[in-house]
Amino acid sequence: MWSDTPVFLTGHTGFKGGWLALWLHALGAKVHGYALDPNTTPNLFGAARVAEVLASDARADLADRTALQAALTAAQPRVVFHLAAQPLVRASYADPLGTLATNVMGTAHLLEAVRQVPSVRAVVVVTTDKVYDNREWVYPYRESDALGGHDPYSASKGAAEIVAASYRASFFHTPGAAQIATARAGNVIGGGDWAADRLVPDCLKAFAHGQPVQLRFPGAVRPWQHVLEPLSGYLRLAQALQDGPAAASAWNFGPDARGEATVGQVAQRLAVLWGQGARVEFPEGGSHPHEAGQLRLDITRARAALGWQPRWSLEEALAHTVAWQRAWRAGDDMAVACRDQIAAFGGVE
Repeated sequence: MWSDTPVFLTGHTGFKGGWLALWLHALGAKVHGYALDPNTTPNLFGAARVAEVLASDARADLADRTALQAALTAAQPRVVFHLAAQPLVRASYADPLGTLATNVMGTAHLLEAVRQVPSVRAVVVVTTDKVYDNREWVYPYRESDALGGHDPYSASKGAAEIVAASYRASFFHTPGAAQIATARAGNVIGGGDWAADRLVPDCLKAFAHGQPVQLRFPGAVRPWQHVLEPLSGYLRLAQALQDGPAAASAWNFGPDARGEATVGQVAQRLAVLWGQGARVEFPEGGSHPHEAGQLRLDITRARAALGWQPRWSLEEALAHTVAWQRAWRAGDDMAVACRDQIAAFGGVE
């Protein structure tokens, strides 16, 4: 269904957005990007030459409603994927107002623009696994559980969920209207992520420089998954939305039990895969902003209703991530490396 389909993708210069742009292009879609410039050096957008696969490439802020409306109208997309965001918990403590402006009002601006473009049939708004009111329970959170957010990032994404649900109920409920869904993914890892204050990039950077990585919360449990896992869910969800309103709601896309591990376990496994004297340290003390200790996602609904399920184990996800990073450091063609990993992962039926 993706061949020649016009797609509007916000956040295409980011880590997840860059991978999704490459995958959509491989499926034959015409990808129209809207985002700020990449915010790290190096970055996946440049390393994998994502610009080469785009039908158009608009660089503007979600706050610029005129530019956003113009880009969306020019693209006349059938499907919209909204990934643009301020995605970091620790950065949200430093700039809470900027985080709220981008993640909450940015989502509202996009949905308001969609109202003016009748070609749109499906909108997938990407939020996070951190939208839930985390009570440190051991059971996985379901889509029906309460939203919350201790830190500004989590609160902003929970608010984005409410904005999307409000727009869906208020403006996109009539026959023929675009269908809107939200997608809550786990902690994604993969090649091309150089963001600060993320476990895997921090580990690989330290290992490459012969330095030990020091962990803030080694006992914290997260739902780890390769970036292609949730992207496959977003693609499957977009397909379902075009069939009618049944899929227009919130969805979890996380790993199965094989993807649940502590920060310390993931770091130590990365050190083994990297070799060459890679070390992990567990310093005591220090003052750090609050982060959740337990976080798991229940993916029963996505399995049953969308036919989606995880494909790669955590070990496979880590191995592909390290292989990508080594290939980049060796000067390989990373556009080819990305295409090869997408092919190895498999398509979207």
